[in-house]
Amino acid sequence: MSIRIIARFTARPDSIDAMRTLLLGMLEPTRKEVGCVSYELLNNSADPTDFTFVEEWASQAAIDAHMKTPHLQAVVADSAPLLASPLDVRFYTVC
Repeated sequence: MSIRIIARFTARPDSIDAMRTLLLGMLEPTRKEVGCVSYELLNNSADPTDFTFVEEWASQAAIDAHMKTPHLQAVVADSAPLLASPLDVRFYTVC
């Protein structure tokens, strides 16, 4: 059973471009990780400060490994000063 994650980053209005650049850098290395089924970054067309990752992972072990990767750790740290609100990460299973 796969696990889905929705991770929402809300940028400060003056940091939209920096946030976009930072988050786009996550795509390639994450898509190469073992257990990554899909990994997409969305930007809300009605609210350009809203960036959302929609992820699908093969297992909890794959997610646990992802959480420890240097590229994820760097994005979490580097995005902190760009955020208008705390990072919102939610985990789902398909019913």
